[in-house]
Amino acid sequence: MRLLAVSLFYEGNSRTDIANRLNVARSSVNRSVSSYLEHGLDGLNNKSIQGRPSRLQASQLEQLSESIKRTNTELQGGRLTGKGIVHYISSEFGVHYHLNHVYRILKQLGFSWITSRLKHPKQSLQSQKLLKNF
Repeated sequence: MRLLAVSLFYEGNSRTDIANRLNVARSSVNRSVSSYLEHGLDGLNNKSIQGRPSRLQASQLEQLSESIKRTNTELQGGRLTGKGIVHYISSEFGVHYHLNHVYRILKQLGFSWITSRLKHPKQSLQSQKLLKNF
C-alpha cells in the first residue's frame, strides 16, 4: 500500500487524490511519501514498536520460568495460581504486577495456562486403570 502510494505520487497525483483512491487517510499517504523521500525504500518498511521495557530483567524472567517448572514437577502436584505467582514476583524481585499482566508474562515465557498442575496430589493410578478397562 505504501509503495503504491509513492508510485501514484510519482505519477503526478496529489496526496488527497491518492488517499481517496486507496481509501486511506491523507496523513498516512503523507507519512509514506515523506518517509520514502527521506529514507528511500527502507523508509517504507514497518518500524519496530518498542513499548515500555519490562520491569523484570532477562535473568529474573529466566529465574521465574525455572521456578514455575520446578514447582510444577514436584511430587505433590505443584499447584500454582496466578495470585501465587504475583506474590512470588513481589517477594523475590520487589516488583508488583497486576494479575492480568502476570498471565501475559507467562504467555511470553511459553507457558499455557490451561492448568498449572502436572498431576493431582490425590491421583490414583489404580483407579485410572480400572476406569480405562471399564
